[in-house]
Amino acid sequence: MMDSLMPLMVIIPIASALFLNLLHDKDRTIKILAIVTALVLPIIPLLTGYGSHYFGGYAPLSQNSVIAQGLPAIITSTQLFVFHPGIVYVFGSAQKVMIFVLGIVAFFAIFTALNETKKPSGVYTYLMFMGTAAATAILLSDDIFNFYVFFEIAALAQIGIVIASNVKNNYETALKYIILGNIAGPLLLLGIALLLGVTGNVNITDIIYSIKNGYVNPQNPVLLMALALITFGWLYGSGLPPFHTIKSALYSKALPHGAALIQAITVFIMVALGVMILRIFSYLSFSKMAIIAVSLLALVLSITMAIVQTDFKRTLGYLAVGELGYIGIGLGLGTTLGITAGLFQAINEAIITAFLFIGFGTVLYKTRISDTRKLGGMMFENPRVALLVLLAGLAMAGVPPLNAFQSKLMLIQASVQAGVPELGIIMILLSIVTFMTFMRAFYIIYMRPKPAELEIHDYKIPKATIISLVAFLIICLTLGLFPQIATSNLQTLASSLV
Repeated sequence: MMDSLMPLMVIIPIASALFLNLLHDKDRTIKILAIVTALVLPIIPLLTGYGSHYFGGYAPLSQNSVIAQGLPAIITSTQLFVFHPGIVYVFGSAQKVMIFVLGIVAFFAIFTALNETKKPSGVYTYLMFMGTAAATAILLSDDIFNFYVFFEIAALAQIGIVIASNVKNNYETALKYIILGNIAGPLLLLGIALLLGVTGNVNITDIIYSIKNGYVNPQNPVLLMALALITFGWLYGSGLPPFHTIKSALYSKALPHGAALIQAITVFIMVALGVMILRIFSYLSFSKMAIIAVSLLALVLSITMAIVQTDFKRTLGYLAVGELGYIGIGLGLGTTLGITAGLFQAINEAIITAFLFIGFGTVLYKTRISDTRKLGGMMFENPRVALLVLLAGLAMAGVPPLNAFQSKLMLIQASVQAGVPELGIIMILLSIVTFMTFMRAFYIIYMRPKPAELEIHDYKIPKATIISLVAFLIICLTLGLFPQIATSNLQTLASSLV
C-alpha cells in the first residue's frame, strides 16, 4: 500500500528549510513560517497510513517484502542480484511514534529558539529543519544508500547548528566532529558498498532475503567486514565510545534548544541504524553481544565523566550520551520485550533530554554562565522553573510515575527474562549514580547560596520556554502513567526483529 503523504514528512521540512534560508531581515515572516511548519511536523505522521512508498515505481525483490515491518507482502517475479536504483520508504506503527516524537521535539526546540532571540535566524532554523528531515528520512528508509545520504546530511546539520550557536570554542568542536565524520562516513559507505557487492542490492529487505534464503553465504568474510564498518558508522552517529567525548562536547557547544534537537536526531539515528544492523546481521550471535558491550561501556564512561565536570552543559552532554546505553542494551538483548523497552527508552530519552537541555538553558539565559563553580541561588530567581528542571532530572533517573521509570523497568525485566539479571542490577546501580550526579548539579546551581560575584540579568524567561517545559512534563507523565500508548505501537517492530 502506498500513501502519498509519506514523502511529505521529508519534503515539507526540507522545502521550508530552503525557503527560510533565503529570507533576510524578514524576522516576522521567518517566525510565522517556521512555527507553522514545525507545528505540521508531528501532525503528518498521525495522518499517514501504514505502508510503503516506492520512488520510481520500484518494489523490493523479495516475496516477503517489508515483512520485517509487519506490513503486507508484495510479490514480484524480478530476479535477485539485479541492481535497482529505486528508493523505498516503509512506514509502520513504530515509525509513526518515533517520527511523531521527533516532530514534537523539533517543534518545541524551534518554538523556544524563535522566542528566546530578538532577531530570528533563517540559517539557524534552516539547519534545524534539515536535521529533522534527515532523521525522518533515516527512520523511513528501507534503502541503505539513501540511509547513508541522509546520515551525512544529519551530521552536517548538527555541525551547522553548533556553528550557528556562536558559543565560545564552538568552531573547534565542530571541526573535530567534521574530521571524525570524514573517517566514519566513508567507512560506513565502504560497508554499504561491500553489501552491494555481495548481495547485488542496496534495499535492506532484499539484502536480508538474499542472505536468509541462501543466495549469499552468511559466513562470507566480506559480510563480516561490512558489519564492522557499518558498526563503526553506528558508533559515530550515536556518540557511543570512542565518540562519546566529542558528542558530549557537541551538545555543550550548541544553544540549549539546538542541543535538544541534536540529541533527538542522534537518538533516532542510533535506533534506525541499530535496527538495520539487527535486521541484516541477526544471524551472527556476537553482533548482539557487541551492542550490549559497547552500550554498557557508554553508560559507565559517560556517567563517570559527568561526575567530574564543572560545566553543567558538559555534564548534561555526558548524561545524554550515557542514557543512550540503555537503548543499546535493549536492542542487544534481542528479545521482544528487550527491543520494545529499548525503543521505548529511545522515545523517552529524546523527550527527557530536550526537557533538561531547555530547562537548564534558562540558567544560561539569565546568567550567561555555565560554570557550576560560579553559580548558585537560582531557585530564588524562579522557583517554578527550578521545579520543572528537578522533575526533568527525576524523569531521566527513572523515578515513578515519570516515563523513563517504565522503560527502565521493562529493560530490567527483559534482562531477567533473557537470563542475564546482572545487566538489570548494573542498570539499577547506574540509574542511582545518574540521579546523584544530577542532584549534585541541581543543588549547586539552584540551592546553594548565590555567590556574591554572580550577576543575574533582569531578563524575563520567555513564555515560550515555560510552555515547552510544561508540555514536556505532561508528555513525561502521560507516558509514565500510560506506557501502552507507545509500547503497543513499538511491539510490532520488536516482534518482527525477533
